[in-house]
Amino acid sequence: MAKVSAVEKNNRRRKIVANHASKRAALKAIIMNQSLPIEERFKATLKLAELPRDGSKTRVRNRCLVTGRPRAFYRKLGMSRIALRELGNTGKVPGVVKSSW
Repeated sequence: MAKVSAVEKNNRRRKIVANHASKRAALKAIIMNQSLPIEERFKATLKLAELPRDGSKTRVRNRCLVTGRPRAFYRKLGMSRIALRELGNTGKVPGVVKSSW
């Protein structure tokens, strides 16, 4: 199991990202618009820099839903390889059969 504090910090980051997503998207659209004057784009850059860093989507780490492990994460399943293997061995994942030869 991962540290509870690390998992909670990641959950807090997810909430901050959700709250600031529309603001960040609007500011980035202004910044990327080449037809606007450079002063207006620079002001948008400064406003974007004032937003919290944890509001960026890249700050969120994918973690296993079962154990909270941050590495070896399968996006399709939402869990780590170790948790998948343990659940597969006990027969709790439908369609997964342990092979032996």
